[in-house]
Amino acid sequence: MDISIEKTGSVDLTFAAPPSKSFTHRALIAAALAEGKTTIFRPLEAEDTRLTARALRKLNVTVEEENRRLVVTGCNGAFPDNGTTTLDLENSGTSLRLLTTLALLCRYPVVLTGSARMQERPIGPLTDALPAIGGAVEFLNNPGYPPLKVSGKLNGGPVVMDGSKSSQFISSILMAAPYAQQEIEVVIPAPPASASYLDITVSVMVAFGAKVTRTGYERFVVSNTDRYKARRYTIEGDWSSASYFFAIAAVCGGRVRVKNLGADSVQGDRRFADALAAMGCSVTYGKDTVTVERTGPLTGIMFDMSTSPDTVQTLCMVAAVAKTPTTITGISHLKFKESDRITGTADRLRALGCGVDVGEDSLAIRPAPLHGGTIDPANDHRMAMSFAVLGLGTGGITIRNSECVNKSFPGFWELLKNAGLLV
Repeated sequence: MDISIEKTGSVDLTFAAPPSKSFTHRALIAAALAEGKTTIFRPLEAEDTRLTARALRKLNVTVEEENRRLVVTGCNGAFPDNGTTTLDLENSGTSLRLLTTLALLCRYPVVLTGSARMQERPIGPLTDALPAIGGAVEFLNNPGYPPLKVSGKLNGGPVVMDGSKSSQFISSILMAAPYAQQEIEVVIPAPPASASYLDITVSVMVAFGAKVTRTGYERFVVSNTDRYKARRYTIEGDWSSASYFFAIAAVCGGRVRVKNLGADSVQGDRRFADALAAMGCSVTYGKDTVTVERTGPLTGIMFDMSTSPDTVQTLCMVAAVAKTPTTITGISHLKFKESDRITGTADRLRALGCGVDVGEDSLAIRPAPLHGGTIDPANDHRMAMSFAVLGLGTGGITIRNSECVNKSFPGFWELLKNAGLLV
């Protein structure tokens, strides 16, 4: 379905942040591995998280939906699978990567596969590490890429991880580690991409009873005697989804309040608000509400987004309407996302009249008079939502395949409509 977006004036709006996708994935996995019955309150109900839940069910874990909550009966670290299982994770890279190491807790091999785009996204750094802790991997098509068959047993021990393409490779091993035969030590020689997501992983693990000792992002040691315990767990609001609302205030002018956000969250995408403040917006933090307001012009900045990958495209939209250029760094790994978000964002901005220079690890946005156009998001949910925000500031933008936002934010268009921003 195509959605047409017209220019809007200054805004004064209040939204509620949807639940965090990252926390929901990880809570589902910890609950599935725990002993006993866990209730997850306020889980994100989106395509990605449903794929994780569906995969866990296929491994014979009971995941029930009850009144906007999930009740998970854990397997105590031993999946009751009945033979070789194929998990089709479609376009959810998080699901496929996090579940890859969990396959070593199954009695039979597990085949992990996904969409055509998923089969272009590298998983080699994770599969290269699995043999050190007891795993065996067979690639069924192209070496280093899904589909793959995982077998073996989670023995544990020391393992060296390359996290330069994605921290999810590291999170995959960490989440399964409490159920290894011996303590797992993960050593990361070079700074990992999107390191803040490891903070989310450790936060969920500890909340469910695991013991993790760490040295920054260089070394993690996970006890194999402190295992996950069933509990009641509430998912916090998602800073990456909230970024679109904050960007509306920055692009259109005016004020936007977003509820269900904690200023002390470990989510790296909370730095998006810092970027807006540096560009001239006012950012105010309340008990569970963050307010962004813009009354004057936006100025360009130099900003490192290495720990805030999911808000890079949103920041590009704000930069496109600033008075001076912006350079965004720390983004080389974005080429491996649902789409190549570096060249894809640059090409689409140029098509609307913006100047963009692409570097190996950066995007430089040179503001220029913008015009309308049609945006094909290449089935990338964040591409669709970020350009929708730009459309509210410039007008005349049509988003094709708008339903792709269901991957992470199914209610996005409805919220914009209810706020009077869409006809």
